[in-house]
Amino acid sequence: MKIIVIGTLPSSLYNFRGQLIKYISSLNIKVCALATAANIDDIKNIEFLGADYIDYPINRSGLNPFQDFNSFWSLRNIFKQEKPNIILAYTIKPIIFGSLAARYMPHCNFYALVTGLGFAFQKGNWKKNLLMKLVIFLYKTALKRADKVIFQNPDNRQVFIDLGIVPEHKAAIVNGSGVDISHFEVKPLPPTPRFLLIARLLGDKGIREYVKAANIVKQKYPDAIFQLVGPEDPSPDGISLTELTQLNTNNAVDYLGGTNDVRPYFEDCSIFVLPSYHEGLPRTVLEAMATGRPILTTDVPGCRETVINGENGWLVEKANVEQLVERMIWFIENPHEWQRMAEASRTMVEDKFDVHKVNRELLKIMELH
Repeated sequence: MKIIVIGTLPSSLYNFRGQLIKYISSLNIKVCALATAANIDDIKNIEFLGADYIDYPINRSGLNPFQDFNSFWSLRNIFKQEKPNIILAYTIKPIIFGSLAARYMPHCNFYALVTGLGFAFQKGNWKKNLLMKLVIFLYKTALKRADKVIFQNPDNRQVFIDLGIVPEHKAAIVNGSGVDISHFEVKPLPPTPRFLLIARLLGDKGIREYVKAANIVKQKYPDAIFQLVGPEDPSPDGISLTELTQLNTNNAVDYLGGTNDVRPYFEDCSIFVLPSYHEGLPRTVLEAMATGRPILTTDVPGCRETVINGENGWLVEKANVEQLVERMIWFIENPHEWQRMAEASRTMVEDKFDVHKVNRELLKIMELH
């Protein structure tokens, strides 16, 4: 028995699918992990999980027909050589090109894990709407023969069903990617208001709203601290460091760059914020919850699954700076509520989002358990 897991970034394979690869490997199933442009350390990290690593070419942002055909053709050749029994692909391009390439494998089951609808599903100007139509067409074509399409929240699942991309009987749900609750231990809350946002520098992560809200709150509560952690991103939706500096007019937000270990930042904050426009199910929020932190996020697909209003945090309207400001101030003025919310966050993660529970569900869907 052999399974191929296809992603784009090697770091995503071991950070987001590492526990899954390890678990499958422990069942004496041979695992092949595919991504692009891995360095020696990446390969070592993936092999340490019990998988073989194969590099393939993929341009994860932008549309270039020649590069995209090259991705499809490379996957087709890898599949023919490796002869897998099961293929699991996640994120848009591996799902589309992996699914199309899998059609040349007659005795192989294909599963797509949709980790979020992404920038391509956001309506806007004519270019964005055209991109959305193209992506829907590609998904419909590619997923015709998929055995199951797995979603991380019910809203995303319903969108695919309503658009006719996938029939209801093929659409399954798991609770996100899960979080390793032994890796993220509960830590005491700092006594002062310290807000943290960890995300790639993308517009639809709510970075602009976070900085604007911090500028406003900092004027009333100068002792409040606002931190931002995350790398730049080449996506069309990316925010440059120049724009970030321009937004951060009052130097209200401390930008700390990217990191390979988020735990010290979670431990240093008292409230975790993610004003995202859409998610599959946000991993950073789950990690903050596992560390025992109240959550301030948006009432959008994926994010709303992580918060019960008033219990472990608050939900605010997408792109609404005013509501974000109101809830930040509420946290500053109600420090006695933090601990109760922090405990509720940890309990929720243990009950619903433990990575081992999520992985068992995934294996059941793929009929491996």
